[in-house]
Amino acid sequence: MDRRSVLKHAGVAGVLAAAAAPAVHAQPVVRWRIASSFPKSLDTIYGSAEVFAQAVKAMSGGKFEVSVHQAGELMPAFNVVDGVQNGTVEMAHTAPYYFFGKNEVFAIGGAIPFGMNSRQLTSWMVDGNGAKLMADFYAKHNIVMLPGGNTGAQMGGWFRKEIKGPEDIKGLKFRVGGFAGKVLEKLGAVPQNIPAGEIYQSLEKGTIDAAEWIGPYDDLKLGLNKVAPFYYYPGWWEGSLHLSFYINDKAFNTLTSEQKAIVKSAAYEAHVTTQARYDARNPGALKQLVANKAKVLPFPQTVMDASFKATMELYGTLDANNPDWKKIYTDYRNFQRDQVLWFRFAESRFDNFMSAQKL
Repeated sequence: MDRRSVLKHAGVAGVLAAAAAPAVHAQPVVRWRIASSFPKSLDTIYGSAEVFAQAVKAMSGGKFEVSVHQAGELMPAFNVVDGVQNGTVEMAHTAPYYFFGKNEVFAIGGAIPFGMNSRQLTSWMVDGNGAKLMADFYAKHNIVMLPGGNTGAQMGGWFRKEIKGPEDIKGLKFRVGGFAGKVLEKLGAVPQNIPAGEIYQSLEKGTIDAAEWIGPYDDLKLGLNKVAPFYYYPGWWEGSLHLSFYINDKAFNTLTSEQKAIVKSAAYEAHVTTQARYDARNPGALKQLVANKAKVLPFPQTVMDASFKATMELYGTLDANNPDWKKIYTDYRNFQRDQVLWFRFAESRFDNFMSAQKL
């Protein structure tokens, strides 16, 4: 078509507009992978990464896709941090305390014995100094951290024999998550760090004497009640577990500002959804466990007291030997102290009253 024909059919304004319009180039789809530390069968904790991926895709209009891979699919459950650090995968979804062997501060980012509950920990991370302190720490490991869910307070696990006092902890081969094992060692236990998918077999074969995972909903799925009858509470080592999305810093910094905002928003959606799922599903699962003859018991006061004492001794040692720990834990504990004071007046009093009522 010649110039006269264009002018004839489109008019001068149309020609000028066409000349001024920038060339349109389709943006390539960003594709990332998440290596999860959890099996797909645990739809709550593994599902957090799925919620994240779905939110990213929806908010980006399909231009940012994230595939989720269960533990063992791309790498073993406890290798996901190495995978993120060396760029094998862009992201991991995991429990930070699995990696306390690299530095005990990793545990603060997840759960520490006699630590904060879920609301307190989230508030420290979001509105306290937690996010900045942990971000500075993770930067040393080439990691960008975003919240990846919270389990709420956990149960104390499944035991083959009744626990009547601290003496019953001695010699116990106990599957317990990460950092809590350092305290249980002080009580004489033999901690075992075993991925979720291997717990049932280990307990069934007698390789371990006791095991904890999270709480009723997941424990019922794992079938732990079938191989150990005594179900203790609370899991004093996990007043809550703050799960995390770990992102390779180079991969994160290749994103546009809009894409970074999408990733952050999706992480918070996953965080809230995961806690809601646990809170909604645990009560019904606990009823099923009790109906199946699980013996639900509180840890004796002597066990709680001995555990608290051993925990404070451990923290004193870490304060003296790990500068990173002392810096972050000091802020964590000061924040927790104020939270406990506040909860005593409102939350705890209300919860205790409601627990005594017949609804």
